[in-house]
Amino acid sequence: MTYDDILLDAEERMEKSVSLLSEQLKGVRTGRATTGLVDSIRVEYYGNSTPLKQLANLSTPEPQQILIRPFDQQILGDIIKAIQASELGLNPVSDNKVIRINVPSLSVEQRKKLVARVKDLAEEARVSIRSIRRDANKHADQSMTDKILTEDDCAKCKEEIQNLTKKYEGKVNELADKKSAEILED
Repeated sequence: MTYDDILLDAEERMEKSVSLLSEQLKGVRTGRATTGLVDSIRVEYYGNSTPLKQLANLSTPEPQQILIRPFDQQILGDIIKAIQASELGLNPVSDNKVIRINVPSLSVEQRKKLVARVKDLAEEARVSIRSIRRDANKHADQSMTDKILTEDDCAKCKEEIQNLTKKYEGKVNELADKKSAEILED
C-alpha cells in the first residue's frame, strides 16, 4: 500500500468507529425523552426485522414522553411487543391509533449504571481505534519491506497514524463525556 492509501484507510476506519459509538450512544437513556431511544428498535414487519423509524412517525411532544404514530395501524401490537422486549425498561401505552411512552426520571443508581455503560462503549471504540492503528502500522512496515516506502516515509507514516489515533480517541472521549453529562444532569 502507498503512504496515502495507508493513511486514508486508517482514517476511514477510525471515522466508522466514532460513528458507530455515536449511534450506540443515541440508544442510551438520559433523563429526557428522545426519539433516539426507540428509533433503532427492530420490529417484525411482514417477516422482516425493520427499524421502528421506518415504520412510524416518532416525536417528543413533551420532555418526558415519546409519541409513536405508525404508518400502518395493524402493527401497533408488534411495535408494543418490540418495545417491551427491548432492554430499555419502557412501558408503551396505546389508544389504538398512537403509542405513548412516558420516560420516567432516572434514579441516581440508574444514572451511575448508564454512565458505566457509556464508559464501556467508549472503551470499545478506543480499542477499535488502537486496533486500526496496529493494522496501519503493519501495512507501513510491509510497504517498507516491499520497497514501496523508504525508511523515513515509514517513520513519517507511523507518526501520522499516531496523530490520527490521538485525534479520534479525543473524539471518542468528547462523545462519552457529553453523553455522561447528559445522563447525570437532572
